[in-house]
Amino acid sequence: MPASEILASIQVPSKKMKLDRLYKKLGYKFNDPDLLLKAFRHSSFKNEQPIPDLEDNERLEFLGDAVLDLAISHILMEHFQNAEEGELSKFRASIVDETGLFQVARELDLGVLLLLGKGEEQSGGREKSSILANTLEALIGAVYTDAGFNRTLKIIRRLFSSQIEKVGNNAVIYDFKSALQEYTQQAFKILPSYRLTGESGPSHDKTFEVELALNGEIISRGKGKSKKEAEQSAAKEAFFCLKEE
Repeated sequence: MPASEILASIQVPSKKMKLDRLYKKLGYKFNDPDLLLKAFRHSSFKNEQPIPDLEDNERLEFLGDAVLDLAISHILMEHFQNAEEGELSKFRASIVDETGLFQVARELDLGVLLLLGKGEEQSGGREKSSILANTLEALIGAVYTDAGFNRTLKIIRRLFSSQIEKVGNNAVIYDFKSALQEYTQQAFKILPSYRLTGESGPSHDKTFEVELALNGEIISRGKGKSKKEAEQSAAKEAFFCLKEE
């Protein structure tokens, strides 16, 4: 499919306006429009086309995933010069998980530009977090191929600025209870539960202990000077434990 047909292939109103809006949000316009077209071509669309050797966006997604990891690592190294490797890895995981990528993809409104097969279209593929997250990675891979790493780094720095700011919050990277709830609901279709298991210390300086369970199985424990703080501690441990599996 020629690049000139990209707008005709996207079944949404005001196609050119949507594409121009994306260029503005990215702060970048492609030298090779074929790369942009490929970034939005889902495998379900490819499989329904009678065109030999038509490529979907999965190779660009693979590339974009690696570029994004490198770029976010570079940015975190700049921002947290005293952080240890393990801490940096956790920071990165909290930024580039599916939930984080989905949020950025929604901000860019990538769903309206997707090229989907009829089945994915009918099942709400334009709003699926996994498809949108993968499309964002493919778009980053396309920008890297078209413009090189330095330009891509600038774009990633801007797109993920709010997530980087959250990491810089000394209290918590996220509201870990909210982050964990989003993750478990998306990954396992279940929500975490918390149970107060103990209190110790004088009334003016109590320490609370909490257990966190998923589907009845205890996966972490937390302590804090309030029930809320103990729950956040347990949620933080569970969040990173699940992300590393």
